[in-house]
Amino acid sequence: MKQITNKEYEEFQRYQSDKTQGKILTPDGLRFIIEANGYDAQKIGQHFLDMLPKIREWTKKEYE
Repeated sequence: MKQITNKEYEEFQRYQSDKTQGKILTPDGLRFIIEANGYDAQKIGQHFLDMLPKIREWTKKEYE
């Protein structure tokens, strides 16, 4: 049976924490964003560009 490294285990723990806190973009979440922006690719892209600084701020402390 394959063993995982400590780093892989820590990454898995971080993923589990992010999943619990709702930080993982699910297919349903992505679908919601697409529908909210009227299936317009430019609006969808702009939404993510607008969110990028906020996401970086939220994750800055956790991933440095």
